[in-house]
Amino acid sequence: MPESRTAPVARVVVGVSGSPGSLTALRRAADVARCRGAELWPVLAWEPPGGDLAARRSPAAIVLLPEWERLARERLLRALCAVFGGTDTGVPGQALVARGAPGPALVRIADRPQDVLVVGAGRRGRLHRVLRPSAGRYCLARAGCPVLAVPPSPLQQALATAHRRNTWRLRLDTGRVEREFGTVPPDA
Repeated sequence: MPESRTAPVARVVVGVSGSPGSLTALRRAADVARCRGAELWPVLAWEPPGGDLAARRSPAAIVLLPEWERLARERLLRALCAVFGGTDTGVPGQALVARGAPGPALVRIADRPQDVLVVGAGRRGRLHRVLRPSAGRYCLARAGCPVLAVPPSPLQQALATAHRRNTWRLRLDTGRVEREFGTVPPDA
């Protein structure tokens, strides 16, 4: 009897951190999975505080590793609930928590040519890029499958600006925000 080999199911792998940009990417990934008839694989990658090297050197880290992984699972579940109103995404697939740096973990999981890797492409300043490398840039440079980089919502930039102004105790220009997002007519 000849052995039947079925082609692996296409997957849409999406990096989730709980940030507003990753929630936007998660929603877009679900739409892509529905359109392609693919599975949705939300992935939250985590590392111990200080990285794996620090965790290996600390005896206390061995005791704390299960707790850190539990916290990562909770963060992934909160992200799913924020986007879908619960843990059911409405698309077949599985949610994963992967230990490791986000970029390498996502590239390792999205290892099939028919996969699509979805990442948030947040706006980042030069200093932030130097101190904390972008998982999205890593994935774009190294993934062996198509990568969809989802830009942040325009509201995210407005929120960041308002937060910065609030931190510095500067007056907020609510009129500009209202004009940009359509709550006030442009000629008002």
